[in-house]
Amino acid sequence: MIATREHSHSRHHRQELPREAEPPRLLGSPGRWLWLGVGVLALLLFFSLAGDDWFTIVNYCLIAAIATLALNLLSGYTGQISLGLAFFMGLGGYTAALLGGNPPVGPLDPWGLGLPVFVWLPAAGLVAALVGALVGPSALRLRGFYLGIVTLALVFIGNYLFRNLRFITGGPQGRNFPVPTFGSVSLDQQNSLLGIALTSGQQYFLLMLLVLLLSALFVYNLSRSRVGRAMRAVRDHEVGAAIMGVNLFEVKMGAFVVSSFLAGVAGALYVSYARYVIPDYWSLSLSIQFVAAIIIGGIADVWGSILGAAFVFALPQIIDYFSLLPPSTGGGGLSSGDLNALLYGLLIIVFLLFEPGGVIGLLRRLRPTARRLRPVGAGVGKAAVNEGGENIEVVDLLQHAPESGEEGRGPRGGRTS
Repeated sequence: MIATREHSHSRHHRQELPREAEPPRLLGSPGRWLWLGVGVLALLLFFSLAGDDWFTIVNYCLIAAIATLALNLLSGYTGQISLGLAFFMGLGGYTAALLGGNPPVGPLDPWGLGLPVFVWLPAAGLVAALVGALVGPSALRLRGFYLGIVTLALVFIGNYLFRNLRFITGGPQGRNFPVPTFGSVSLDQQNSLLGIALTSGQQYFLLMLLVLLLSALFVYNLSRSRVGRAMRAVRDHEVGAAIMGVNLFEVKMGAFVVSSFLAGVAGALYVSYARYVIPDYWSLSLSIQFVAAIIIGGIADVWGSILGAAFVFALPQIIDYFSLLPPSTGGGGLSSGDLNALLYGLLIIVFLLFEPGGVIGLLRRLRPTARRLRPVGAGVGKAAVNEGGENIEVVDLLQHAPESGEEGRGPRGGRTS
């Protein structure tokens, strides 16, 4: 038998909480601070020593990590199957083109308003989120396979629109996209920051790393909040979540809108860095690559999204960079592109069969020590638990049962009825 008793929020009770009862904090242990220091040192070394080719690989990987976070929020945390991420990335990219592109010179040139990055980058996310809010009520009435088919249809609808809205997209031949500018500083040129000359790749790296950090911190905090717990409840068991009072539509709709926003931002960053993109890029194969990324990296995990993006998007470019395979000559040989497709296809099968937690789950399995729950208090049989709300004291009543001769008396010595 177990009874619970709520603590008040007074200072006295907070001081009595044992160390094990404190909620986990980001970077709350020396080991995490050590890993943070190692990561910062590695970033500084990379930033100082890497060449333009490596910055190109890493910058594309950072953009892919933002989009992978978007899909993981919807599919990993909330359990809603989506194959339409490429559609929302395309929306964000062409919103950035319309708002930030150069004004047309001739009658056949696509439109552009020439607005700064402070306008077109957040607007790209907002437009994608707005379209997600319009599509969501209809799409989210379905579940599982049927929801995946609806989001798949968005990709084909988007491909048709992107090919025919020539005044925005430039048609099948594509168009140029705006470069982020901050006053007189344009990221496609070499500039100085604090007296240090920075190349275009280094400047893009700083911008995309900042956006990725903000996106990852937002998704991490959201997953640990009450909304995040509601998302996981919907993912694990919708009927049970509804019985507990979770509004299924609000949770699904919120995840759909936030995921669309992050995908739109990622699409805007991609087209800005690539400078020229054709509509065929926003295809089903791109959406499938992001599905592969969350499976390989780790479902419902921020670090898993980043690692998955690195495996699926950076690893093929590294293979091409080092020319591990000769280019295909048309004689039936295995090209690097074929190897890339086979590689992440094989990784999907391996992780689904042997490690559903992905790379991040495998790393956690390899930790030398695991976190264990330990009883708090010597011989008292109670533990304080904090789950983001009131502090709860869990008391085992069997250890406090009245001894012989005390039957019929309550815990305060009063006789029970």
